[in-house]
Amino acid sequence: MTSTAPAVLELRDVTFRRSGTQILDGIDLTVRAGEHWALLGRNGAGKSTVLGFCGALTFPTSGTVEVLGRRLGRVELQELRRHIGHVDPRHPVRSPLTATEVVLTGITGSQELPMRWEPSADEVRRARDLLHSVGLDDRRDARWPTLSQGERGRVLIARALVSDPRLLLLDEPTTGLDVAAREQLLETIDGLSHSEPDLASVLVTHHLEELPETTTHALLIAHGRTVAQGDIDAVVTTETVTRAFEHRIRVEKADGRWSARAVR
Repeated sequence: MTSTAPAVLELRDVTFRRSGTQILDGIDLTVRAGEHWALLGRNGAGKSTVLGFCGALTFPTSGTVEVLGRRLGRVELQELRRHIGHVDPRHPVRSPLTATEVVLTGITGSQELPMRWEPSADEVRRARDLLHSVGLDDRRDARWPTLSQGERGRVLIARALVSDPRLLLLDEPTTGLDVAAREQLLETIDGLSHSEPDLASVLVTHHLEELPETTTHALLIAHGRTVAQGDIDAVVTTETVTRAFEHRIRVEKADGRWSARAVR
């Protein structure tokens, strides 16, 4: 059944070339409020480029991109980006900020707290509430260098949410995590469908095991072209994943989670 929720992201026949090389070719994608999409494909397939359009960071060579109802090329980008949350595990934090201070940088859109900027009491309360929601109440005053990789991932989710975005982008958020930390982070992401029901998200990964249970849709790409897209249960199959990754892979789903194994 077609959703009637408003579109927060629309890519129409998008192509992208860099230095004469075709990176994307004819990509279409519509993400609606409350939907949770996965972008799947091999390294170099074009996933990060698609995510760049979603975040209003990259302009297409041809085709159109509308983010939150605004077409790229006709909108003030800094204002638009304030309504987009971005979770990147490679986010650089060079100062020994506390977890709360890192979350507050999501309000200013900076890596460090700006000089002479003071958050309001409401903003501090919002940051601490979000840390509570991702299970880090007892770590809100811990310094960034002392946080584990898993804790940093959850802090970055809180940072992305602090400005009440309508679109959340997750760029391989479980990179570098052990199994326990990965599962804690995925539980946090799954919880967003309850705490932020209208929030749309796009998650990039090349591991099916890293898909949250609440993922609703998927776009599989190979060599910059769409292999399959739509409802995740219809799209993530042995056939489509084998085509996207160009290797015989058996896909299974159990207890809401996906797995993939090479077929010998």
